Amino acid sequence: MSTLHPFPALRPPRELAARVSSLPNDVMNHREAREMAAGNDASFLHICRSDIDTSETSIHAPETYAKARENLEAFVRKGYLVRDEKPSFYIYRQIMWGRVQTGIVGCASVDEYASGVIKKHELTRREKELDRIEHFDACSAQTEPVFLAYRKHEGLSGIIREWIKFHKPEYDFTTDDGVTHILWPVSDPGTVEAIRKGFEEVDALYIADGHHRTASSAAVSARRRKEHPDYTGQEEFNYLMAVVFCDEDLFIMDYNRVVRDLNGLAREEFLEKLRASFDVAPADAVPGEGYAPRAKHEFGMYLDGRWYSLTAKPGTFPADHPIESLDCAILQANVLAPILGIDDPRTSDRIDFVGGIRGLGELERRREGLVKMQEMCERLIAEHQSLDTLNAENCLEEIEQMEKEGARFMDIKKTDIRKKRRTGAIIGAVVMILLMGFTIGLMLWANTQDPIPTGLLIFLIAIPVVIIGGILAALAGRMKEIEGGEEDEASKY
Repeated sequence: MSTLHPFPALRPPRELAARVSSLPNDVMNHREAREMAAGNDASFLHICRSDIDTSETSIHAPETYAKARENLEAFVRKGYLVRDEKPSFYIYRQIMWGRVQTGIVGCASVDEYASGVIKKHELTRREKELDRIEHFDACSAQTEPVFLAYRKHEGLSGIIREWIKFHKPEYDFTTDDGVTHILWPVSDPGTVEAIRKGFEEVDALYIADGHHRTASSAAVSARRRKEHPDYTGQEEFNYLMAVVFCDEDLFIMDYNRVVRDLNGLAREEFLEKLRASFDVAPADAVPGEGYAPRAKHEFGMYLDGRWYSLTAKPGTFPADHPIESLDCAILQANVLAPILGIDDPRTSDRIDFVGGIRGLGELERRREGLVKMQEMCERLIAEHQSLDTLNAENCLEEIEQMEKEGARFMDIKKTDIRKKRRTGAIIGAVVMILLMGFTIGLMLWANTQDPIPTGLLIFLIAIPVVIIGGILAALAGRMKEIEGGEEDEASKY
Protein backbone atom coordinates (compact mmCIF):
# COMPACT_ATOMS: atom_id res chain seq x y z
CA MET A 1 0.00 0.00 0.00
CA SER A 2 1.33 3.43 -1.00
CA THR A 3 0.17 6.86 0.10
CA LEU A 4 -0.29 9.82 -2.21
CA HIS A 5 -2.21 12.80 -0.81
CA PRO A 6 -3.65 15.80 -2.66
CA PHE A 7 -2.48 19.25 -1.63
CA PRO A 8 -3.22 22.92 -2.50
CA ALA A 9 -0.15 23.80 -4.56
CA LEU A 10 1.58 27.13 -4.69
CA ARG A 11 1.99 27.65 -8.42
CA PRO A 12 2.19 30.42 -11.04
CA PRO A 13 -0.75 31.84 -12.99
CA ARG A 14 -1.05 30.42 -16.48
CA GLU A 15 0.45 33.49 -18.18
CA LEU A 16 3.57 33.39 -15.97
CA ALA A 17 4.24 29.64 -15.97
CA ALA A 18 6.95 29.70 -18.65
CA ARG A 19 8.76 32.61 -16.96
CA VAL A 20 8.65 31.02 -13.51
CA SER A 21 9.75 27.53 -14.61
CA SER A 22 13.38 26.56 -14.16
CA LEU A 23 15.71 23.60 -14.35
CA PRO A 24 16.40 21.66 -11.12
CA ASN A 25 18.83 23.36 -8.76
CA ASP A 26 21.58 20.74 -9.03
CA VAL A 27 22.10 20.57 -12.80
CA MET A 28 23.96 23.88 -13.05
CA ASN A 29 26.68 25.82 -11.31
CA HIS A 30 26.39 29.31 -9.85
CA ARG A 31 27.50 31.11 -13.01
CA GLU A 32 25.12 29.15 -15.23
CA ALA A 33 22.20 29.77 -12.86
CA ARG A 34 22.85 33.52 -12.88
CA GLU A 35 22.96 33.56 -16.68
CA MET A 36 19.69 31.60 -16.91
CA ALA A 37 17.87 33.96 -14.53
CA ALA A 38 19.33 37.17 -15.98
CA GLY A 39 16.60 39.70 -16.79
CA ASN A 40 13.84 37.50 -15.35
CA ASP A 41 12.82 38.42 -11.81
CA ALA A 42 10.11 35.70 -11.95
CA SER A 43 12.55 32.81 -12.52
CA PHE A 44 12.18 30.14 -9.85
CA LEU A 45 15.98 30.03 -9.70
CA HIS A 46 15.72 33.03 -7.36
CA ILE A 47 14.23 30.56 -4.87
CA CYS A 48 15.86 27.18 -5.55
CA ARG A 49 19.26 28.79 -6.36
CA SER A 50 19.06 31.89 -4.19
CA ASP A 51 22.86 32.12 -4.23
CA ILE A 52 22.42 34.01 -7.51
CA ASP A 53 21.12 36.86 -5.33
CA THR A 54 23.88 36.57 -2.70
CA SER A 55 27.28 35.40 -3.92
CA GLU A 56 29.15 32.37 -5.22
CA THR A 57 31.22 32.21 -2.02
CA SER A 58 28.12 31.97 0.18
CA ILE A 59 26.17 29.21 -1.57
CA HIS A 60 25.76 27.30 1.71
CA ALA A 61 25.69 30.30 4.02
CA PRO A 62 22.70 31.16 6.28
CA GLU A 63 22.10 34.39 4.37
CA THR A 64 21.54 32.40 1.16
CA TYR A 65 18.90 30.19 2.76
CA ALA A 66 17.28 33.27 4.31
CA LYS A 67 17.29 34.87 0.85
CA ALA A 68 15.43 31.84 -0.53
CA ARG A 69 12.69 32.36 2.04
CA GLU A 70 12.62 36.10 1.33
CA ASN A 71 12.32 35.50 -2.42
CA LEU A 72 9.56 32.91 -1.91
CA GLU A 73 7.54 35.38 0.13
CA ALA A 74 8.16 38.04 -2.52
CA PHE A 75 6.92 35.70 -5.27
CA VAL A 76 3.66 35.21 -3.35
CA ARG A 77 3.32 38.92 -2.64
CA LYS A 78 3.88 39.83 -6.32
CA GLY A 79 1.46 37.17 -7.56
CA TYR A 80 4.14 35.08 -9.27
CA LEU A 81 2.92 32.16 -7.14
CA VAL A 82 -0.69 31.66 -6.06
CA ARG A 83 -2.05 28.98 -3.75
CA ASP A 84 -4.87 26.75 -5.02
CA GLU A 85 -8.11 26.88 -3.06
CA LYS A 86 -8.68 23.11 -2.93
CA PRO A 87 -6.41 20.13 -2.23
CA SER A 88 -5.62 18.74 -5.67
CA PHE A 89 -3.58 16.26 -7.62
CA TYR A 90 -1.79 17.49 -10.75
CA ILE A 91 -1.39 15.44 -13.92
CA TYR A 92 1.96 16.39 -15.40
CA ARG A 93 3.13 15.51 -18.92
CA GLN A 94 6.67 16.05 -20.11
CA ILE A 95 7.74 15.72 -23.74
CA MET A 96 11.49 15.58 -24.31
CA TRP A 97 13.31 14.50 -27.44
CA GLY A 98 10.04 13.10 -28.79
CA ARG A 99 9.43 10.95 -25.70
CA VAL A 100 6.28 11.42 -23.65
CA GLN A 101 5.91 10.57 -19.97
CA THR A 102 2.89 11.41 -17.85
CA GLY A 103 2.67 11.32 -14.08
CA ILE A 104 0.77 12.61 -11.07
CA VAL A 105 2.02 15.23 -8.63
CA GLY A 106 1.03 14.68 -5.01
CA CYS A 107 2.43 14.26 -1.51
CA ALA A 108 4.10 10.99 -0.53
CA SER A 109 4.54 9.83 3.04
CA VAL A 110 7.81 10.44 4.89
CA ASP A 111 7.01 7.44 7.12
CA GLU A 112 6.81 5.21 4.06
CA TYR A 113 10.27 6.42 3.05
CA ALA A 114 11.57 5.47 6.49
CA SER A 115 9.83 2.06 6.46
CA GLY A 116 10.95 1.13 2.94
CA VAL A 117 7.62 1.34 1.11
CA ILE A 118 9.33 4.07 -0.90
CA LYS A 119 12.41 2.25 -2.11
CA LYS A 120 15.80 3.81 -2.71
CA HIS A 121 18.80 2.47 -4.64
CA GLU A 122 21.47 5.14 -4.21
CA LEU A 123 23.55 6.51 -1.38
CA THR A 124 23.45 10.25 -0.90
CA ARG A 125 26.23 12.82 -0.66
CA ARG A 126 26.34 14.50 2.70
CA GLU A 127 26.96 18.04 1.48
CA LYS A 128 24.04 17.92 -0.97
CA GLU A 129 21.77 16.56 1.72
CA LEU A 130 22.74 19.26 4.20
CA ASP A 131 22.21 21.96 1.58
CA ARG A 132 18.64 20.91 0.82
CA ILE A 133 17.89 20.39 4.53
CA GLU A 134 18.77 24.00 5.26
CA HIS A 135 16.96 25.21 2.14
CA PHE A 136 13.69 23.33 2.83
CA ASP A 137 13.84 24.27 6.51
CA ALA A 138 14.39 27.97 5.82
CA CYS A 139 11.61 28.08 3.22
CA SER A 140 9.22 25.82 5.15
CA ALA A 141 8.39 24.50 1.71
CA GLN A 142 9.21 21.67 -0.68
CA THR A 143 10.55 23.74 -3.52
CA GLU A 144 11.26 20.83 -5.90
CA PRO A 145 9.54 17.47 -6.29
CA VAL A 146 11.01 14.01 -5.91
CA PHE A 147 10.77 11.79 -8.99
CA LEU A 148 9.06 8.49 -8.07
CA ALA A 149 7.97 5.52 -10.16
CA TYR A 150 5.33 2.78 -9.75
CA ARG A 151 4.43 -0.39 -11.59
CA LYS A 152 1.59 0.19 -14.02
CA HIS A 153 -1.87 0.31 -12.43
CA GLU A 154 -4.73 0.11 -14.93
CA GLY A 155 -7.10 2.09 -12.74
CA LEU A 156 -4.72 5.02 -12.43
CA SER A 157 -3.84 4.88 -16.13
CA GLY A 158 -7.56 5.03 -16.97
CA ILE A 159 -8.12 8.06 -14.72
CA ILE A 160 -5.24 9.91 -16.36
CA ARG A 161 -6.49 9.12 -19.89
CA GLU A 162 -10.05 10.22 -19.12
CA TRP A 163 -9.07 13.45 -17.43
CA ILE A 164 -6.72 14.48 -20.24
CA LYS A 165 -9.38 13.59 -22.83
CA PHE A 166 -12.09 15.83 -21.36
CA HIS A 167 -10.13 18.72 -19.79
CA LYS A 168 -7.92 21.48 -21.18
CA PRO A 169 -4.49 21.80 -19.60
CA GLU A 170 -3.71 24.72 -17.31
CA TYR A 171 -0.14 24.94 -18.64
CA ASP A 172 1.27 24.02 -22.04
CA PHE A 173 4.61 25.58 -22.90
CA THR A 174 8.06 24.67 -24.21
CA THR A 175 11.22 25.85 -22.46
CA ASP A 176 14.47 26.97 -24.09
CA ASP A 177 15.95 23.47 -23.77
CA GLY A 178 13.21 22.09 -26.03
CA VAL A 179 11.21 20.31 -23.29
CA THR A 180 7.43 20.69 -23.36
CA HIS A 181 5.57 20.88 -20.04
CA ILE A 182 1.81 20.28 -19.78
CA LEU A 183 -0.18 20.27 -16.52
CA TRP A 184 -3.80 19.53 -15.60
CA PRO A 185 -4.96 20.35 -12.03
CA VAL A 186 -7.40 17.78 -10.66
CA SER A 187 -9.59 19.18 -7.87
CA ASP A 188 -12.82 17.23 -8.48
CA PRO A 189 -13.45 15.43 -5.13
CA GLY A 190 -14.52 12.16 -6.75
CA THR A 191 -11.49 11.98 -9.04
CA VAL A 192 -9.14 13.03 -6.23
CA GLU A 193 -10.46 10.21 -4.06
CA ALA A 194 -10.18 7.71 -6.92
CA ILE A 195 -6.51 8.62 -7.42
CA ARG A 196 -5.82 8.36 -3.69
CA LYS A 197 -7.46 4.93 -3.46
CA GLY A 198 -5.67 3.82 -6.64
CA PHE A 199 -2.30 4.41 -5.01
CA GLU A 200 -3.41 2.44 -1.96
CA GLU A 201 -3.38 -0.56 -4.31
CA VAL A 202 0.21 0.14 -5.39
CA ASP A 203 2.62 -2.04 -3.40
CA ALA A 204 5.65 0.25 -3.53
CA LEU A 205 7.06 3.45 -4.97
CA TYR A 206 10.61 3.70 -6.29
CA ILE A 207 12.89 6.73 -6.23
CA ALA A 208 13.89 7.35 -9.83
CA ASP A 209 15.54 10.71 -9.16
CA GLY A 210 15.81 12.81 -6.03
CA HIS A 211 17.46 10.69 -3.35
CA HIS A 212 18.96 13.82 -1.79
CA ARG A 213 15.66 15.72 -1.84
CA THR A 214 13.87 12.75 -0.29
CA ALA A 215 16.44 12.32 2.50
CA SER A 216 16.46 16.07 3.13
CA SER A 217 12.66 16.21 3.34
CA ALA A 218 12.71 13.34 5.82
CA ALA A 219 15.33 15.12 7.94
CA VAL A 220 13.31 18.35 8.00
CA SER A 221 10.24 16.31 8.94
CA ALA A 222 12.22 14.85 11.85
CA ARG A 223 13.12 18.38 12.97
CA ARG A 224 9.49 19.47 12.85
CA ARG A 225 8.39 16.42 14.81
CA LYS A 226 10.87 17.31 17.55
CA GLU A 227 9.49 20.83 17.60
CA HIS A 228 5.89 19.53 17.72
CA PRO A 229 5.92 16.35 19.85
CA ASP A 230 2.10 16.32 19.80
CA TYR A 231 1.99 15.91 15.99
CA THR A 232 -0.83 13.77 14.57
CA GLY A 233 0.84 12.59 11.36
CA GLN A 234 -1.48 14.66 9.18
CA GLU A 235 0.59 17.84 9.24
CA GLU A 236 2.24 18.98 6.01
CA PHE A 237 5.72 18.26 7.36
CA ASN A 238 4.89 14.54 7.38
CA TYR A 239 4.83 14.50 3.56
CA LEU A 240 7.10 15.25 0.64
CA MET A 241 6.11 16.56 -2.78
CA ALA A 242 6.59 14.02 -5.54
CA VAL A 243 5.79 13.51 -9.20
CA VAL A 244 4.96 9.83 -9.72
CA PHE A 245 5.32 8.19 -13.13
CA CYS A 246 4.19 4.79 -14.35
CA ASP A 247 7.18 2.54 -15.08
CA GLU A 248 6.11 2.08 -18.72
CA ASP A 249 6.39 5.83 -19.30
CA LEU A 250 9.78 6.29 -17.72
CA PHE A 251 12.76 7.74 -19.49
CA ILE A 252 15.66 7.53 -17.07
CA MET A 253 18.69 9.56 -18.03
CA ASP A 254 22.21 8.53 -17.14
CA TYR A 255 23.99 9.86 -14.07
CA ASN A 256 27.71 9.77 -14.75
CA ARG A 257 30.67 9.56 -12.38
CA VAL A 258 33.83 11.61 -12.84
CA VAL A 259 36.88 10.38 -10.92
CA ARG A 260 39.83 12.74 -10.55
CA ASP A 261 42.65 10.13 -10.53
CA LEU A 262 43.42 6.42 -10.93
CA ASN A 263 44.35 5.86 -7.29
CA GLY A 264 48.06 5.75 -8.08
CA LEU A 265 47.68 3.25 -10.94
CA ALA A 266 49.17 3.61 -14.38
CA ARG A 267 46.72 3.50 -17.28
CA GLU A 268 47.56 -0.08 -18.28
CA GLU A 269 47.51 -1.26 -14.65
CA PHE A 270 44.05 0.21 -14.26
CA LEU A 271 42.77 -1.43 -17.46
CA GLU A 272 44.24 -4.78 -16.40
CA LYS A 273 42.40 -4.64 -13.07
CA LEU A 274 39.16 -3.78 -14.89
CA ARG A 275 39.51 -6.88 -17.10
CA ALA A 276 39.13 -9.11 -14.03
CA SER A 277 35.45 -8.10 -13.78
CA PHE A 278 34.62 -6.63 -17.20
CA ASP A 279 35.01 -7.30 -20.88
CA VAL A 280 36.89 -4.17 -21.94
CA ALA A 281 36.96 -3.02 -25.56
CA PRO A 282 37.67 0.28 -27.37
CA ALA A 283 34.45 1.96 -28.49
CA ASP A 284 33.76 4.08 -31.54
CA ALA A 285 32.31 7.45 -30.61
CA VAL A 286 31.61 10.72 -32.36
CA PRO A 287 33.74 13.47 -30.75
CA GLY A 288 31.60 15.55 -28.44
CA GLU A 289 28.84 12.93 -28.25
CA GLY A 290 30.52 10.09 -26.36
CA TYR A 291 29.65 6.40 -26.20
CA ALA A 292 26.31 5.39 -24.70
CA PRO A 293 25.89 1.84 -23.31
CA ARG A 294 23.61 -0.29 -25.47
CA ALA A 295 22.58 -2.98 -23.00
CA LYS A 296 22.06 -3.61 -19.33
CA HIS A 297 25.27 -4.05 -17.30
CA GLU A 298 27.32 -2.28 -19.98
CA PHE A 299 29.23 0.91 -19.17
CA GLY A 300 30.91 3.60 -21.22
CA MET A 301 34.26 4.89 -19.94
CA TYR A 302 36.28 7.89 -21.09
CA LEU A 303 39.97 7.53 -20.25
CA ASP A 304 42.90 9.54 -21.58
CA GLY A 305 40.90 10.91 -24.48
CA ARG A 306 39.45 7.55 -25.58
CA TRP A 307 36.09 5.81 -25.08
CA TYR A 308 35.80 2.20 -23.91
CA SER A 309 32.93 -0.25 -23.54
CA LEU A 310 32.87 -2.21 -20.25
CA THR A 311 30.52 -5.19 -19.90
CA ALA A 312 30.20 -6.80 -16.48
CA LYS A 313 31.13 -10.50 -16.51
CA PRO A 314 28.65 -13.09 -15.17
CA GLY A 315 29.33 -13.90 -11.53
CA THR A 316 30.72 -10.48 -10.66
CA PHE A 317 27.38 -9.37 -9.19
CA PRO A 318 24.28 -11.09 -7.71
CA ALA A 319 22.02 -11.16 -10.77
CA ASP A 320 18.87 -11.94 -8.75
CA HIS A 321 19.29 -9.13 -6.23
CA PRO A 322 17.02 -6.14 -7.06
CA ILE A 323 19.49 -3.53 -5.78
CA GLU A 324 22.97 -5.06 -6.09
CA SER A 325 22.29 -5.99 -9.72
CA LEU A 326 21.73 -2.34 -10.66
CA ASP A 327 24.46 -0.83 -12.80
CA CYS A 328 25.31 1.82 -10.19
CA ALA A 329 25.82 -0.93 -7.58
CA ILE A 330 27.96 -3.01 -9.96
CA LEU A 331 30.14 0.02 -10.66
CA GLN A 332 30.61 0.74 -6.95
CA ALA A 333 31.31 -2.87 -5.98
CA ASN A 334 33.70 -3.69 -8.83
CA VAL A 335 35.42 -0.42 -9.74
CA LEU A 336 34.99 2.55 -7.44
CA ALA A 337 35.69 0.79 -4.14
CA PRO A 338 38.18 -2.04 -4.91
CA ILE A 339 40.20 -0.41 -7.70
CA LEU A 340 39.87 3.35 -7.24
CA GLY A 341 39.65 3.33 -3.44
CA ILE A 342 36.39 5.30 -3.26
CA ASP A 343 34.61 3.41 -0.49
CA ASP A 344 32.06 6.11 0.24
CA PRO A 345 31.08 8.19 -2.80
CA ARG A 346 28.96 10.36 -0.49
CA THR A 347 31.98 11.95 1.17
CA SER A 348 34.93 11.44 -1.19
CA ASP A 349 36.29 14.59 -2.84
CA ARG A 350 37.83 12.45 -5.61
CA ILE A 351 34.51 11.81 -7.30
CA ASP A 352 31.94 14.10 -8.87
CA PHE A 353 28.63 13.46 -10.61
CA VAL A 354 27.36 14.77 -13.94
CA GLY A 355 23.68 14.62 -14.85
CA GLY A 356 22.77 13.06 -18.17
CA ILE A 357 20.94 16.18 -19.33
CA ARG A 358 24.39 17.69 -20.05
CA GLY A 359 25.14 14.87 -22.48
CA LEU A 360 28.13 12.55 -22.60
CA GLY A 361 30.13 15.27 -24.29
CA GLU A 362 30.32 16.96 -20.89
CA LEU A 363 32.63 14.13 -19.76
CA GLU A 364 35.00 14.92 -22.62
CA ARG A 365 34.90 18.61 -21.73
CA ARG A 366 35.64 17.83 -18.08
CA ARG A 367 38.67 15.77 -19.07
CA GLU A 368 39.95 18.43 -21.43
CA GLY A 369 39.48 20.98 -18.67
CA LEU A 370 41.56 18.89 -16.28
CA VAL A 371 44.29 18.52 -18.92
CA LYS A 372 44.38 22.29 -19.42
CA MET A 373 44.60 22.86 -15.67
CA GLN A 374 47.46 20.37 -15.42
CA GLU A 375 49.28 22.04 -18.31
CA MET A 376 48.89 25.44 -16.67
CA CYS A 377 50.32 24.16 -13.38
CA GLU A 378 53.23 22.46 -15.16
CA ARG A 379 53.95 25.69 -17.08
CA LEU A 380 53.97 27.74 -13.89
CA ILE A 381 56.40 25.27 -12.31
CA ALA A 382 58.64 25.31 -15.39
CA GLU A 383 58.67 29.11 -15.26
CA HIS A 384 59.77 28.89 -11.61
CA GLN A 385 56.72 30.83 -10.56
CA SER A 386 56.15 31.21 -6.84
CA LEU A 387 53.42 32.83 -4.81
CA ASP A 388 55.40 36.05 -4.30
CA THR A 389 56.16 36.41 -8.04
CA LEU A 390 52.97 34.94 -9.53
CA ASN A 391 50.93 37.21 -11.80
CA ALA A 392 47.55 36.33 -10.31
CA GLU A 393 45.60 38.57 -12.68
CA ASN A 394 46.84 36.68 -15.74
CA CYS A 395 46.12 33.32 -14.09
CA LEU A 396 42.59 34.38 -13.22
CA GLU A 397 41.95 35.49 -16.79
CA GLU A 398 43.19 32.12 -18.02
CA ILE A 399 41.03 30.26 -15.52
CA GLU A 400 37.93 32.29 -16.48
CA GLN A 401 38.53 31.47 -20.15
CA MET A 402 38.89 27.78 -19.29
CA GLU A 403 35.59 27.92 -17.38
CA LYS A 404 33.85 29.43 -20.40
CA GLU A 405 35.18 26.53 -22.46
CA GLY A 406 33.69 24.00 -20.05
CA ALA A 407 36.38 23.38 -17.42
CA ARG A 408 35.15 22.93 -13.85
CA PHE A 409 37.16 24.08 -10.86
CA MET A 410 36.66 22.82 -7.33
CA ASP A 411 35.71 25.41 -4.73
CA ILE A 412 38.24 24.64 -2.01
CA LYS A 413 36.64 27.18 0.30
CA LYS A 414 34.03 24.76 1.56
CA THR A 415 31.58 25.98 4.16
CA ASP A 416 31.52 23.78 7.24
CA ILE A 417 27.87 23.96 8.24
CA ARG A 418 28.54 21.89 11.33
CA LYS A 419 31.08 24.45 12.60
CA LYS A 420 28.51 27.22 12.29
CA ARG A 421 25.94 25.10 14.08
CA ARG A 422 28.37 24.33 16.91
CA THR A 423 29.26 28.00 17.30
CA GLY A 424 25.62 29.02 17.33
CA ALA A 425 24.71 26.40 19.93
CA ILE A 426 27.62 27.38 22.20
CA ILE A 427 26.84 31.10 21.96
CA GLY A 428 23.19 30.46 22.74
CA ALA A 429 24.09 28.29 25.73
CA VAL A 430 26.61 30.85 27.08
CA VAL A 431 24.08 33.69 26.80
CA MET A 432 21.44 31.70 28.69
CA ILE A 433 23.93 30.61 31.39
CA LEU A 434 25.08 34.22 31.88
CA LEU A 435 21.45 35.29 32.14
CA MET A 436 20.77 32.66 34.80
CA GLY A 437 23.97 33.65 36.63
CA PHE A 438 22.82 37.27 36.62
CA THR A 439 19.45 36.14 37.99
CA ILE A 440 21.15 34.30 40.86
CA GLY A 441 23.31 37.34 41.62
CA LEU A 442 20.24 39.57 41.58
CA MET A 443 18.48 37.27 44.07
CA LEU A 444 21.46 37.29 46.44
CA TRP A 445 21.71 41.09 46.26
CA ALA A 446 17.98 41.49 46.88
CA ASN A 447 18.28 39.20 49.93
CA THR A 448 20.88 41.53 51.45
CA GLN A 449 18.46 44.42 51.08
CA ASP A 450 15.36 42.60 52.31
CA PRO A 451 16.16 39.17 53.80
CA ILE A 452 13.78 36.27 53.19
CA PRO A 453 13.62 32.83 54.86
CA THR A 454 16.68 30.74 53.97
CA GLY A 455 14.58 27.83 52.69
CA LEU A 456 12.72 30.09 50.26
CA LEU A 457 16.02 31.65 49.08
CA ILE A 458 17.52 28.23 48.40
CA PHE A 459 14.38 27.20 46.48
CA LEU A 460 14.46 30.34 44.32
CA ILE A 461 18.19 29.97 43.56
CA ALA A 462 17.71 26.27 42.73
CA ILE A 463 15.43 27.19 39.80
CA PRO A 464 18.12 28.93 37.64
CA VAL A 465 20.68 26.34 38.78
CA VAL A 466 18.45 23.56 37.43
CA ILE A 467 17.95 25.56 34.22
CA ILE A 468 21.74 25.88 33.82
CA GLY A 469 22.06 22.12 34.23
CA GLY A 470 19.37 21.61 31.58
CA ILE A 471 21.16 24.01 29.22
CA LEU A 472 24.44 22.12 29.59
CA ALA A 473 22.70 18.77 29.01
CA ALA A 474 20.91 20.17 25.95
CA LEU A 475 24.19 21.59 24.63
CA ALA A 476 25.91 18.22 24.99
CA GLY A 477 23.06 16.52 23.13
CA ARG A 478 23.14 19.19 20.44
CA MET A 479 26.87 18.72 19.90
CA LYS A 480 26.40 14.99 19.51
CA GLU A 481 23.53 15.59 17.09
CA ILE A 482 25.56 18.00 14.96
CA GLU A 483 28.55 15.68 14.75
CA GLY A 484 26.32 12.79 13.74
CA GLY A 485 24.64 14.79 10.97
CA GLU A 486 21.05 15.85 11.38
CA GLU A 487 20.14 14.24 8.09
CA ASP A 488 20.40 10.91 9.90
CA GLU A 489 17.49 11.82 12.16
CA ALA A 490 15.08 10.55 9.57
CA SER A 491 16.00 6.96 10.39
CA LYS A 492 15.22 7.32 14.09
CA TYR A 493 11.48 7.20 13.85
